[in-house]
Amino acid sequence: MATSVPAAANMVTQCVFWHAAASGTIGVFFCPPLSKKKELIPLDVSFSYFIQQVLSNPALAVTTLLTLGVIFVNGWTDAPNAIATCVTTRCMRVRSAVVMAAVFNFLGVFLMTQLNASVASTISNMVDFGGDTHSALIALCAALFSIVVYSVGASLLGIPTSESHSLIAGLSGAAIAIQGGVAGINMGEWVKVLYGLVASLVIGFGIGWLVCKAVTLVCAGMDRRRTNGFFTYAQIVGAAAMSFMHGAQDGQKFIGVLFLGMAFCNGQPSVAGVMIPVWLMILCSTIMGVGTSVGGERIIKSVGQDMVKLEKYQGFSADLSSALCLLVMTVLGIPVSTTHTKTSAIMGVGAVRRLSAINFGVVRDMMLTWVFTFPGCGLISYLMAKLFMFVF
Repeated sequence: MATSVPAAANMVTQCVFWHAAASGTIGVFFCPPLSKKKELIPLDVSFSYFIQQVLSNPALAVTTLLTLGVIFVNGWTDAPNAIATCVTTRCMRVRSAVVMAAVFNFLGVFLMTQLNASVASTISNMVDFGGDTHSALIALCAALFSIVVYSVGASLLGIPTSESHSLIAGLSGAAIAIQGGVAGINMGEWVKVLYGLVASLVIGFGIGWLVCKAVTLVCAGMDRRRTNGFFTYAQIVGAAAMSFMHGAQDGQKFIGVLFLGMAFCNGQPSVAGVMIPVWLMILCSTIMGVGTSVGGERIIKSVGQDMVKLEKYQGFSADLSSALCLLVMTVLGIPVSTTHTKTSAIMGVGAVRRLSAINFGVVRDMMLTWVFTFPGCGLISYLMAKLFMFVF
């Protein structure tokens, strides 16, 4: 008796995945339609194959170096913001807080990516570089190079920047360049960026206000000395949670980019349905943790001087609310700026006492970041991608 097509397809799929599991092969095999009778093409994501490709493919080598460099800088400059409130309220010493941030940034990238890699998936699938994987890898390299160019230029001009938004704008500009139009943008995924812009400001502020208000009401009749003792330890937990979620959000964004570059080297135009290898999680989480441990202390002192003075219960409320907001966004696969989320939560906490505590100058800087970064970095990436594809 002839086996039906769906049944045959199911048998082939089961056989392929059973063989992959039994042989210990690292990768996912894509099963083409039965009618085309093509050989199965493995996407090799083993570490040894990746090293071979890096050594033999200059575009992947540059892409890898730029990605790891941006992760290191993110750990250096951005991750310490997660624990700045814990230091300014004197719950922890600077060096101890930096070590804790480095450890929990590592854990955030490593553990959360295994449990839920939705953010990495969004970054990988929000753009379409087309079927020419050689040109796609060149364009991806140009996108990362443009992020560095824009960040340096914006810093010199005093324009506020966001590495998360620069990454999204850079990928979008390169995809539009290689596809010759907006066909390079997957709006079903890209719309999550717009959700993230609203979430980082409105939801961060709202949860910050609600958590701080609830804490104020619960502790209204309690002895201040006893509550201060409790919130000293509670804020350390909150700062650890914030560090963990910072790694989960920002680490996944760059894992998605590096993973996309690996797919292009394998001749695959996307990473749909492919598991992120554990070694890639360890590599990116380690780089971010090292970046935090190297530059964290200096950044924390700088941030602490500019931050509004917070009491221990307010610091706890800000850390907990921003961590909760980031957790929800990460599970939903919505990329957001961790710094903007934390800043919005701090403003929400301050607004519990009085609305005049809201620093609209900070809100203005966040808006300027959006206004300048998306068109500015996107345009640079578009031009860089065109130039790179012409030269290489």
